[in-house]
Amino acid sequence: MSILNEPIETKSSLTSLRLFNFFLYGSMVIFTSFFQLYLQDVGMTKFEIGSLMALGPFVSLFANPFWRSWGDRLHNMRRIIVIMLSGTVLLIQFVFQADSYPMVYLTMTLFFFFQTPIFSHSNSLILGYIQDTPRKFGSFRIWGSIGWAITAIAAGQILDWTGISQVSTLFTTLLILAIGAVMFLPPLHRSSHTPTLHFKGFATIMTNRYFLSFILLGVLVSVPNAMNNTFMSLYITEIGGSKRMVGLAVLLSSLFEMGMFFLFDRFMKRKISWLFGCLALVSLLFSLRWLLMAEATLPLEVAAIQVLHCVTFGGFFYVGTQLTMLLIPRPFRATGQAVYTLSWSGLSGVIGGLVGGWLFQNFGAEAMYQTGMLFSLIGAAGFAQIWSLIRKHGYELPGTIHEADPDEDPIY
Repeated sequence: MSILNEPIETKSSLTSLRLFNFFLYGSMVIFTSFFQLYLQDVGMTKFEIGSLMALGPFVSLFANPFWRSWGDRLHNMRRIIVIMLSGTVLLIQFVFQADSYPMVYLTMTLFFFFQTPIFSHSNSLILGYIQDTPRKFGSFRIWGSIGWAITAIAAGQILDWTGISQVSTLFTTLLILAIGAVMFLPPLHRSSHTPTLHFKGFATIMTNRYFLSFILLGVLVSVPNAMNNTFMSLYITEIGGSKRMVGLAVLLSSLFEMGMFFLFDRFMKRKISWLFGCLALVSLLFSLRWLLMAEATLPLEVAAIQVLHCVTFGGFFYVGTQLTMLLIPRPFRATGQAVYTLSWSGLSGVIGGLVGGWLFQNFGAEAMYQTGMLFSLIGAAGFAQIWSLIRKHGYELPGTIHEADPDEDPIY
Protein backbone atom coordinates (compact mmCIF):
# COMPACT_ATOMS: atom_id res chain seq x y z
CA MET A 1 0.00 0.00 0.00
CA SER A 2 1.23 3.49 -0.74
CA ILE A 3 2.42 5.58 2.22
CA LEU A 4 0.99 8.73 0.72
CA ASN A 5 -2.43 10.31 0.93
CA GLU A 6 -2.47 10.14 -2.84
CA PRO A 7 -0.55 7.99 -5.35
CA ILE A 8 2.89 9.27 -6.26
CA GLU A 9 3.06 7.40 -9.54
CA THR A 10 2.10 10.50 -11.47
CA LYS A 11 4.24 12.40 -13.90
CA SER A 12 3.99 15.68 -11.99
CA SER A 13 5.06 14.30 -8.59
CA LEU A 14 7.99 12.36 -10.05
CA THR A 15 9.11 15.41 -12.00
CA SER A 16 8.96 17.55 -8.87
CA LEU A 17 11.18 15.09 -7.00
CA ARG A 18 13.74 15.14 -9.81
CA LEU A 19 13.66 18.94 -10.02
CA PHE A 20 14.09 19.21 -6.27
CA ASN A 21 17.32 17.21 -6.45
CA PHE A 22 18.50 19.16 -9.49
CA PHE A 23 18.01 22.58 -7.87
CA LEU A 24 19.20 21.50 -4.40
CA TYR A 25 22.52 20.11 -5.61
CA GLY A 26 22.85 23.01 -8.05
CA SER A 27 22.54 25.50 -5.20
CA MET A 28 25.03 23.64 -3.03
CA VAL A 29 27.71 23.46 -5.72
CA ILE A 30 27.59 27.25 -5.90
CA PHE A 31 28.11 27.47 -2.15
CA THR A 32 30.86 24.84 -1.89
CA SER A 33 32.81 25.95 -4.99
CA PHE A 34 32.35 29.72 -5.33
CA PHE A 35 31.53 31.06 -1.87
CA GLN A 36 35.22 30.92 -0.88
CA LEU A 37 36.02 33.25 -3.78
CA TYR A 38 33.46 35.72 -2.43
CA LEU A 39 35.01 35.54 1.04
CA GLN A 40 38.45 36.20 -0.42
CA ASP A 41 37.05 39.09 -2.47
CA VAL A 42 35.73 40.80 0.68
CA GLY A 43 39.13 40.55 2.35
CA MET A 44 39.24 37.34 4.39
CA THR A 45 42.54 35.45 4.61
CA LYS A 46 42.87 31.79 3.70
CA PHE A 47 43.03 30.74 7.34
CA GLU A 48 39.92 32.79 8.12
CA ILE A 49 38.15 31.19 5.15
CA GLY A 50 39.24 27.73 6.28
CA SER A 51 38.13 28.28 9.87
CA LEU A 52 34.80 29.68 8.70
CA MET A 53 34.12 26.72 6.38
CA ALA A 54 35.20 24.33 9.17
CA LEU A 55 32.19 25.57 11.13
CA GLY A 56 29.94 23.62 8.76
CA PRO A 57 31.13 20.09 9.63
CA PHE A 58 31.35 21.04 13.31
CA VAL A 59 27.81 22.40 13.47
CA SER A 60 26.56 19.37 11.53
CA LEU A 61 27.52 17.13 14.47
CA PHE A 62 24.71 18.79 16.43
CA ALA A 63 22.37 19.86 13.65
CA ASN A 64 21.87 16.40 12.13
CA PRO A 65 20.59 14.74 15.33
CA PHE A 66 18.39 17.77 16.08
CA TRP A 67 16.63 17.79 12.71
CA ARG A 68 16.45 13.99 12.61
CA SER A 69 14.69 14.05 15.97
CA TRP A 70 12.16 16.63 14.75
CA GLY A 71 11.62 14.64 11.58
CA ASP A 72 10.78 11.56 13.63
CA ARG A 73 8.40 13.58 15.82
CA LEU A 74 6.51 15.24 12.99
CA HIS A 75 6.55 12.22 10.67
CA ASN A 76 6.69 14.74 7.82
CA MET A 77 10.08 14.85 6.08
CA ARG A 78 8.81 17.20 3.40
CA ARG A 79 7.85 19.86 5.96
CA ILE A 80 11.22 19.52 7.73
CA ILE A 81 13.07 20.05 4.44
CA VAL A 82 10.96 23.12 3.61
CA ILE A 83 11.80 24.58 7.04
CA MET A 84 15.52 23.89 6.58
CA LEU A 85 15.57 25.33 3.05
CA SER A 86 13.64 28.43 4.17
CA GLY A 87 16.03 28.98 7.07
CA THR A 88 18.98 28.56 4.69
CA VAL A 89 17.57 31.16 2.28
CA LEU A 90 16.86 33.64 5.07
CA LEU A 91 20.18 33.29 6.87
CA ILE A 92 22.35 33.48 3.76
CA GLN A 93 20.96 36.98 3.22
CA PHE A 94 22.30 38.00 6.63
CA VAL A 95 25.65 36.38 5.80
CA PHE A 96 26.06 38.52 2.70
CA GLN A 97 25.01 41.64 4.61
CA ALA A 98 27.27 41.05 7.61
CA ASP A 99 29.76 43.90 8.14
CA SER A 100 32.04 42.46 10.85
CA TYR A 101 33.83 39.19 11.53
CA PRO A 102 31.81 38.34 14.66
CA MET A 103 28.59 38.85 12.71
CA VAL A 104 29.89 36.71 9.83
CA TYR A 105 30.75 33.83 12.18
CA LEU A 106 27.43 34.11 14.04
CA THR A 107 25.29 34.16 10.90
CA MET A 108 27.33 31.35 9.31
CA THR A 109 26.88 29.19 12.41
CA LEU A 110 23.11 29.64 12.20
CA PHE A 111 23.22 29.13 8.44
CA PHE A 112 25.08 25.82 8.79
CA PHE A 113 22.57 24.67 11.41
CA PHE A 114 19.87 24.73 8.72
CA GLN A 115 22.01 23.88 5.69
CA THR A 116 24.28 20.96 6.65
CA PRO A 117 21.57 18.30 7.28
CA ILE A 118 19.74 18.98 4.01
CA PHE A 119 21.62 16.42 1.90
CA SER A 120 20.97 13.47 4.21
CA HIS A 121 17.33 14.49 4.61
CA SER A 122 16.92 14.82 0.84
CA ASN A 123 18.07 11.21 0.47
CA SER A 124 15.56 10.19 3.13
CA LEU A 125 12.86 12.06 1.21
CA ILE A 126 13.63 10.13 -1.96
CA LEU A 127 13.60 6.82 -0.09
CA GLY A 128 10.27 7.73 1.50
CA TYR A 129 8.61 8.47 -1.85
CA ILE A 130 9.89 5.36 -3.64
CA GLN A 131 9.11 2.99 -0.76
CA ASP A 132 6.65 0.29 -1.87
CA THR A 133 7.19 1.26 -5.52
CA PRO A 134 9.40 -0.23 -8.26
CA ARG A 135 11.32 3.05 -8.53
CA LYS A 136 15.08 3.05 -7.82
CA PHE A 137 16.93 5.54 -5.64
CA GLY A 138 19.61 6.14 -8.26
CA SER A 139 17.12 7.25 -10.91
CA PHE A 140 16.25 10.27 -8.72
CA ARG A 141 19.62 10.86 -7.04
CA ILE A 142 21.31 11.11 -10.44
CA TRP A 143 19.36 14.33 -11.04
CA GLY A 144 21.32 15.82 -8.14
CA SER A 145 24.56 14.91 -9.91
CA ILE A 146 23.23 16.42 -13.14
CA GLY A 147 22.26 19.63 -11.34
CA TRP A 148 25.66 19.75 -9.63
CA ALA A 149 27.57 19.38 -12.91
CA ILE A 150 25.46 21.69 -15.08
CA THR A 151 25.23 24.42 -12.46
CA ALA A 152 28.98 24.31 -11.82
CA ILE A 153 29.91 25.03 -15.42
CA ALA A 154 27.07 27.53 -15.93
CA ALA A 155 27.75 29.41 -12.69
CA GLY A 156 31.44 29.73 -13.54
CA GLN A 157 30.55 31.36 -16.84
CA ILE A 158 27.92 33.66 -15.31
CA LEU A 159 30.18 34.80 -12.46
CA ASP A 160 32.96 35.55 -14.93
CA TRP A 161 30.52 37.92 -16.65
CA THR A 162 28.83 39.46 -13.63
CA GLY A 163 31.47 39.28 -10.90
CA ILE A 164 31.69 37.16 -7.76
CA SER A 165 29.33 39.49 -5.86
CA GLN A 166 26.41 37.89 -7.73
CA VAL A 167 27.03 34.52 -6.11
CA SER A 168 24.37 35.40 -3.54
CA THR A 169 21.75 35.93 -6.26
CA LEU A 170 22.50 32.58 -7.92
CA PHE A 171 22.51 30.71 -4.62
CA THR A 172 19.25 32.26 -3.44
CA THR A 173 17.47 31.71 -6.76
CA LEU A 174 18.26 28.01 -6.87
CA LEU A 175 17.26 27.51 -3.24
CA ILE A 176 13.89 29.16 -3.91
CA LEU A 177 13.38 26.91 -6.94
CA ALA A 178 14.20 23.88 -4.74
CA ILE A 179 11.59 25.00 -2.20
CA GLY A 180 9.06 25.39 -5.01
CA ALA A 181 9.76 21.86 -6.24
CA VAL A 182 9.25 20.43 -2.74
CA MET A 183 5.98 22.31 -2.36
CA PHE A 184 4.61 20.55 -5.45
CA LEU A 185 5.28 17.12 -3.95
CA PRO A 186 2.31 15.27 -2.43
CA PRO A 187 2.38 14.87 1.40
CA LEU A 188 4.73 12.26 2.81
CA HIS A 189 3.85 11.14 6.32
CA ARG A 190 6.46 8.55 7.17
CA SER A 191 10.17 9.11 7.59
CA SER A 192 12.45 6.47 6.14
CA HIS A 193 15.01 4.91 8.44
CA THR A 194 18.42 6.55 8.60
CA PRO A 195 21.47 5.79 10.73
CA THR A 196 21.23 7.06 14.30
CA LEU A 197 23.82 7.10 17.02
CA HIS A 198 23.09 5.18 20.23
CA PHE A 199 25.49 5.13 23.16
CA LYS A 200 25.31 1.37 23.69
CA GLY A 201 26.11 0.70 20.04
CA PHE A 202 28.84 3.34 20.08
CA ALA A 203 30.56 1.77 23.08
CA THR A 204 30.37 -1.67 21.48
CA ILE A 205 31.73 -0.79 18.07
CA MET A 206 34.52 1.47 19.35
CA THR A 207 36.07 -1.51 21.16
CA ASN A 208 36.41 -3.21 17.77
CA ARG A 209 40.09 -2.58 16.98
CA TYR A 210 39.70 -3.11 13.24
CA PHE A 211 36.78 -0.70 12.98
CA LEU A 212 38.53 1.89 15.18
CA SER A 213 41.67 1.62 13.03
CA PHE A 214 39.53 1.98 9.91
CA ILE A 215 37.91 5.16 11.30
CA LEU A 216 41.21 6.76 12.37
CA LEU A 217 42.96 5.95 9.09
CA GLY A 218 39.86 7.12 7.21
CA VAL A 219 40.02 10.50 8.93
CA LEU A 220 43.69 10.78 8.00
CA VAL A 221 42.96 10.05 4.33
CA SER A 222 39.88 12.26 4.15
CA VAL A 223 41.46 15.39 5.69
CA PRO A 224 43.33 16.23 2.44
CA ASN A 225 40.09 15.74 0.51
CA ALA A 226 38.42 18.28 2.81
CA MET A 227 41.34 20.66 2.21
CA ASN A 228 40.89 20.32 -1.54
CA ASN A 229 37.13 20.84 -1.37
CA THR A 230 37.64 24.07 0.57
CA PHE A 231 40.61 25.57 -1.25
CA MET A 232 40.66 24.24 -4.81
CA SER A 233 38.80 27.26 -6.20
CA LEU A 234 41.24 29.62 -4.46
CA TYR A 235 44.16 27.62 -5.82
CA ILE A 236 42.85 27.82 -9.39
CA THR A 237 42.40 31.60 -9.25
CA GLU A 238 45.77 32.04 -7.52
CA ILE A 239 47.59 30.49 -10.49
CA GLY A 240 45.64 32.59 -12.97
CA GLY A 241 42.46 30.61 -13.58
CA SER A 242 39.02 32.08 -14.13
CA LYS A 243 35.77 31.26 -12.41
CA ARG A 244 34.81 29.37 -15.56
CA MET A 245 37.86 27.14 -14.95
CA VAL A 246 36.63 26.56 -11.39
CA GLY A 247 33.31 25.42 -12.82
CA LEU A 248 35.10 23.09 -15.27
CA ALA A 249 37.11 21.54 -12.42
CA VAL A 250 33.94 20.87 -10.42
CA LEU A 251 32.24 19.43 -13.51
CA LEU A 252 35.11 17.02 -14.14
CA SER A 253 35.13 15.93 -10.49
CA SER A 254 31.50 14.80 -10.70
CA LEU A 255 31.20 13.75 -14.34
CA PHE A 256 31.97 10.04 -13.90
CA GLU A 257 30.80 9.59 -10.31
CA MET A 258 27.58 7.71 -11.06
CA GLY A 259 29.38 5.48 -13.55
CA MET A 260 31.92 4.51 -10.90
CA PHE A 261 29.19 3.63 -8.42
CA PHE A 262 27.64 1.37 -11.05
CA LEU A 263 30.97 -0.37 -11.60
CA PHE A 264 31.47 -0.80 -7.86
CA ASP A 265 28.01 -2.35 -7.57
CA ARG A 266 28.82 -4.70 -10.43
CA PHE A 267 32.33 -5.87 -9.62
CA MET A 268 33.19 -5.12 -5.98
CA LYS A 269 33.67 -8.23 -3.82
CA ARG A 270 32.06 -8.17 -0.38
CA LYS A 271 35.07 -9.59 1.49
CA ILE A 272 36.69 -7.80 4.40
CA SER A 273 40.26 -8.51 3.32
CA TRP A 274 39.48 -7.48 -0.26
CA LEU A 275 37.86 -4.21 0.88
CA PHE A 276 40.80 -3.25 3.08
CA GLY A 277 43.07 -3.92 0.12
CA CYS A 278 40.87 -1.64 -1.99
CA LEU A 279 41.17 1.12 0.63
CA ALA A 280 44.95 0.82 0.51
CA LEU A 281 44.85 1.17 -3.28
CA VAL A 282 42.41 4.10 -3.17
CA SER A 283 44.62 5.84 -0.59
CA LEU A 284 47.59 5.45 -2.95
CA LEU A 285 45.52 7.01 -5.72
CA PHE A 286 44.66 9.85 -3.32
CA SER A 287 48.38 10.40 -2.71
CA LEU A 288 48.99 10.48 -6.48
CA ARG A 289 46.18 13.00 -6.87
CA TRP A 290 47.65 15.32 -4.23
CA LEU A 291 51.14 14.98 -5.71
CA LEU A 292 49.81 16.02 -9.09
CA MET A 293 47.98 18.95 -7.49
CA ALA A 294 51.17 20.08 -5.73
CA GLU A 295 53.10 19.98 -9.02
CA ALA A 296 50.40 21.65 -11.16
CA THR A 297 51.26 25.04 -12.61
CA LEU A 298 48.32 25.67 -14.96
CA PRO A 299 44.61 26.03 -14.09
CA LEU A 300 43.69 23.49 -16.78
CA GLU A 301 46.01 20.94 -15.16
CA VAL A 302 44.22 21.39 -11.82
CA ALA A 303 40.87 20.96 -13.54
CA ALA A 304 41.98 17.78 -15.35
CA ILE A 305 43.32 16.21 -12.15
CA GLN A 306 39.81 16.40 -10.67
CA VAL A 307 38.78 13.47 -12.88
CA LEU A 308 40.46 11.30 -10.23
CA HIS A 309 37.79 12.44 -7.75
CA CYS A 310 35.31 9.83 -8.94
CA VAL A 311 37.61 6.88 -8.15
CA THR A 312 39.29 8.36 -5.03
CA PHE A 313 36.45 9.98 -3.11
CA GLY A 314 33.78 7.81 -4.72
CA GLY A 315 35.81 4.65 -4.16
CA PHE A 316 36.67 5.39 -0.55
CA PHE A 317 33.14 6.35 0.46
CA TYR A 318 31.58 3.35 -1.32
CA VAL A 319 34.08 0.83 0.03
CA GLY A 320 33.96 2.36 3.50
CA THR A 321 30.18 2.05 3.62
CA GLN A 322 30.36 -1.63 2.63
CA LEU A 323 33.19 -2.33 5.06
CA THR A 324 31.34 -0.73 7.97
CA MET A 325 28.44 -3.09 7.37
CA LEU A 326 30.74 -6.14 7.42
CA LEU A 327 32.84 -5.13 10.42
CA ILE A 328 29.92 -4.35 12.74
CA PRO A 329 27.38 -6.82 14.22
CA ARG A 330 23.94 -6.46 12.71
CA PRO A 331 22.24 -4.73 15.72
CA PHE A 332 24.81 -1.92 15.68
CA ARG A 333 25.26 -1.33 11.94
CA ALA A 334 23.18 1.85 11.87
CA THR A 335 25.33 3.29 14.64
CA GLY A 336 28.45 2.18 12.78
CA GLN A 337 27.32 3.95 9.60
CA ALA A 338 26.60 7.11 11.61
CA VAL A 339 30.08 7.04 13.16
CA TYR A 340 31.65 6.48 9.74
CA THR A 341 29.72 9.35 8.15
CA LEU A 342 30.40 11.76 11.02
CA SER A 343 34.13 10.96 10.96
CA TRP A 344 34.41 11.30 7.19
CA SER A 345 32.33 14.44 6.66
CA GLY A 346 32.36 15.97 10.15
CA LEU A 347 35.66 15.54 11.96
CA SER A 348 37.69 15.49 8.75
CA GLY A 349 36.00 18.65 7.51
CA VAL A 350 36.85 20.55 10.69
CA ILE A 351 40.50 19.45 10.63
CA GLY A 352 40.81 20.00 6.89
CA GLY A 353 39.46 23.55 7.05
CA LEU A 354 41.72 24.61 9.93
CA VAL A 355 44.92 22.80 8.96
CA GLY A 356 44.48 23.47 5.26
CA GLY A 357 43.86 27.17 5.81
CA TRP A 358 46.94 27.48 8.03
CA LEU A 359 49.17 25.61 5.55
CA PHE A 360 47.85 27.48 2.51
CA GLN A 361 48.23 30.89 4.11
CA ASN A 362 51.70 30.35 5.62
CA PHE A 363 53.39 27.95 3.20
CA GLY A 364 51.32 27.96 0.01
CA ALA A 365 49.13 25.47 -1.84
CA GLU A 366 52.08 23.26 -2.81
CA ALA A 367 52.90 22.56 0.86
CA MET A 368 49.22 21.95 1.62
CA TYR A 369 48.90 19.32 -1.09
CA GLN A 370 52.27 17.74 -0.21
CA THR A 371 51.02 17.34 3.36
CA GLY A 372 47.88 15.76 1.98
CA MET A 373 49.99 13.32 -0.03
CA LEU A 374 51.88 12.34 3.14
CA PHE A 375 48.62 11.79 5.05
CA SER A 376 47.31 9.55 2.25
CA LEU A 377 50.52 7.51 2.10
CA ILE A 378 50.34 6.86 5.84
CA GLY A 379 46.72 5.83 5.42
CA ALA A 380 47.63 3.47 2.56
CA ALA A 381 50.34 1.84 4.68
CA GLY A 382 47.91 1.39 7.56
CA PHE A 383 45.20 -0.18 5.41
CA ALA A 384 47.77 -2.48 3.78
CA GLN A 385 48.88 -3.64 7.23
CA ILE A 386 45.28 -4.43 8.24
CA TRP A 387 44.76 -6.26 4.93
CA SER A 388 47.81 -8.40 5.66
CA LEU A 389 46.69 -9.22 9.20
CA ILE A 390 43.20 -10.27 8.12
CA ARG A 391 44.59 -12.36 5.26
CA LYS A 392 46.73 -14.25 7.76
CA HIS A 393 44.43 -14.52 10.76
CA GLY A 394 40.90 -13.96 9.48
CA TYR A 395 38.32 -11.71 11.12
CA GLU A 396 36.11 -12.64 14.06
CA LEU A 397 32.91 -10.63 14.21
CA PRO A 398 32.46 -9.22 17.74
CA GLY A 399 29.78 -11.07 19.68
CA THR A 400 30.08 -14.27 17.62
CA ILE A 401 32.19 -17.41 17.81
CA HIS A 402 32.64 -17.58 14.05
CA GLU A 403 36.04 -16.72 12.63
CA ALA A 404 35.73 -15.71 9.01
CA ASP A 405 37.97 -17.30 6.42
CA PRO A 406 39.77 -14.39 4.72
CA ASP A 407 39.00 -15.85 1.31
CA GLU A 408 35.29 -16.33 1.89
CA ASP A 409 32.37 -13.99 2.40
CA PRO A 410 31.72 -13.45 6.12
CA ILE A 411 28.83 -15.53 7.50
CA TYR A 412 26.52 -13.07 9.27
